[in-house]
Amino acid sequence: MKKYENGKSNVIGTLLKEYRTKKKIKKIDLCKQLQLHAVYIDTTELKRIEDGKMIVKDFELIAFCKVLDIDYKELKNTIE
Repeated sequence: MKKYENGKSNVIGTLLKEYRTKKKIKKIDLCKQLQLHAVYIDTTELKRIEDGKMIVKDFELIAFCKVLDIDYKELKNTIE
């Protein structure tokens, strides 16, 4: 598994957690909303993603952006 400079497996987890907490969405509720986009992640996996310990697949990232209303520019700034 690829690790980034900070030792994490993804660079987006912090942004996802920030948006989720800003919108006051519980982990379980986010997981339920993701299921509507055919993304099946449980709360344990979500915690691992937010902590940067689990890779986020491209289709999962798209669903996260739709559900959390994450702007492409914000996402791009996080990745770069």
